Amino acid sequence: MLKKIVLAVVGLLAFGTAFFFFRFGVLLPRDIPVPDITVPASAAEIERGRYLANHVAVCMDCHSMRDWDYYAGPIVPGTLGGGGEVFDRDTGLPGLIVSKNITPHALGDWSDGELYRSITGGLQADGDALFPLMPYDAYRTMAQEDVLAIMAYLRTLAPIENITPDHQLDFPLNLIVNSIPLEAEPRTVNRDDPVEYGEYLSKMAGCTWCHTPVNATQQAIPEQLLAGGHEFVMPNGKVVRATNISPDPETGIGTWTEKQFVDAFRYYRSEEARTIEVPEDGYNTLMSWTLFADMTDEDLGAIYAFLMASEPRVNSVVVWD
Repeated sequence: MLKKIVLAVVGLLAFGTAFFFFRFGVLLPRDIPVPDITVPASAAEIERGRYLANHVAVCMDCHSMRDWDYYAGPIVPGTLGGGGEVFDRDTGLPGLIVSKNITPHALGDWSDGELYRSITGGLQADGDALFPLMPYDAYRTMAQEDVLAIMAYLRTLAPIENITPDHQLDFPLNLIVNSIPLEAEPRTVNRDDPVEYGEYLSKMAGCTWCHTPVNATQQAIPEQLLAGGHEFVMPNGKVVRATNISPDPETGIGTWTEKQFVDAFRYYRSEEARTIEVPEDGYNTLMSWTLFADMTDEDLGAIYAFLMASEPRVNSVVVWD
């Protein structure tokens, strides 16, 4: 009897293991269709894309090299879009992820549809799944015209010859990641409604992801939206935690005025603020202040409106230990 039970358990484990590998290693990732689209080529669309890629979605902070000798890691001149930033176990991630080269040198043979699918769906041109440190889950619902504008801008970047490796994830995430890519569901956003538009921008800019605790697949936990506490390990090994930006008056930003909110960003427009040296063992931040500093007053005001309309979360965050 005992032998039969043991054999049954072993059989179930073997079946479960085989099913896991078949589902996540064979059936996934999903075959997301490559859309038949063409990026716009007008100067206005390219400029819109430049603004979004540099100052709202800040694609360029991850896909360039950053100088961590200075506060907020300003982009190293000559590396714009070339990739090469390393995110690994030392920074708290389950493996090795190197930001991709998104200049025409690397993307020149990608079709517009393949690039769109990568940004919004999470699949590379060869069909491999991207790790969601690239926030394609947030970009999945981005208005199509904004994605196309960013793509138009990327096509104009100066080519940089830099080959970046594919990610190397620990088991079982190396298989589970295949379940995350989904087809784009572009939304229509009412840009005349500050709260709705602010929510849209906050998602695009990563406010809602960075300032919310995340699960094992790096997706924000809705019940703790904007509560802060999301931990990041800096290149020098120091841990920094995202602040509470919910409208809680005690532990969040509930007492801030819109002017105070906007001024916090505007400070980093000055050359002095862009060259704050950080001691080797000092604390720094991943927050791309020097890029966000050039977001328009209208867009910052909309983000402020959304944050103030959000659910207050009581959570006192110790940013640095």
